[in-house]
Amino acid sequence: MEFANKEYLLLLLLIIPYLIWYVMYRKKSEPTIRMADTFAFRYAPKSWRVRLMPLQLLLRLACYALVVIVLARPQTHNSWKNQTVEGIDIMLAIDVSTSMLAQDLNPDRIEAAKQVAAEFVADRPNDNIGLTIFAGEAFTQCPMTTDHGSLLSLLQNVRTDIAARGLIEDGTAIGMGLANAVSRLKDSKAKSKVVILLTDGSNNRGDISPMTAAEIARSFGIRVYTIGVGTNGTARYPYPMPGGGVQYVNMPVEIDTKTLKGIATTTGGDFYRATNTQELRGIYHEIDKLEKTKLNVKSFSRRYEAYQPFALAAVIVLLLEIFLRITVFRRIP
Repeated sequence: MEFANKEYLLLLLLIIPYLIWYVMYRKKSEPTIRMADTFAFRYAPKSWRVRLMPLQLLLRLACYALVVIVLARPQTHNSWKNQTVEGIDIMLAIDVSTSMLAQDLNPDRIEAAKQVAAEFVADRPNDNIGLTIFAGEAFTQCPMTTDHGSLLSLLQNVRTDIAARGLIEDGTAIGMGLANAVSRLKDSKAKSKVVILLTDGSNNRGDISPMTAAEIARSFGIRVYTIGVGTNGTARYPYPMPGGGVQYVNMPVEIDTKTLKGIATTTGGDFYRATNTQELRGIYHEIDKLEKTKLNVKSFSRRYEAYQPFALAAVIVLLLEIFLRITVFRRIP
């Protein structure tokens, strides 16, 4: 247990002068009676009330000490522990362009990608994992972390409507998405640094070409595993109508497999093609067999206020002292 305001504990030193005052002056202020001779009372037994009289002083001091402890704010101890575990540093780069709403995967591409990615994260509890999303632009949804609960929450909040609503430019900026993920990994000390890039189209936006981003990744020792998701031929796509309805149309699936293979080859990774959810799950399972490296993880427990029991005890002791003073130890001047 720790105290947030340790300086208040110095107030406990005031108990010493109070005890000195009580012994030297307090008893002199008590009422007395003059008697010619006390010989007759020499062997008179003391009553239990007289014997318990110091209990009032002890209760008063206990109440004061408890109040001081409350002011010092006792807290549970923050326990830090360094732990060495096996893991790698991974950035997930997921395409969130509107074409990811195509329903050739169940229920659609984006939801299937999120579901399988969440399973992948859950199976690797010791890894530093982050999330980059991209359409015509790219940004980090979650930096690398071992707090996978927060990562999964942010992953579930990924929507393709950020491009449809104009929050970011629609399109497919593969180079920008990869460059964003690389920027999060470049300073990593892990021996194994990996980007898993998932897209369903061809690069048509962004200021950085996919191969330029791949060269940057290779210079930092980052392997990139690329996944082209979507069926062969055409895919059922929900097209919004002006009146608010939705019309389903068949759109051609155009995945730039040549560029995705070039990215993987340049960085020492692999290219995968997923035409359904089961194939996508199998790809992540294969990537799950990646080499692991040692990481240092610092775990800690949260700090909680622990003054409540001391405050309750102080109130009880105070009420008990008052009750005894006006009943059992009541004095009549």
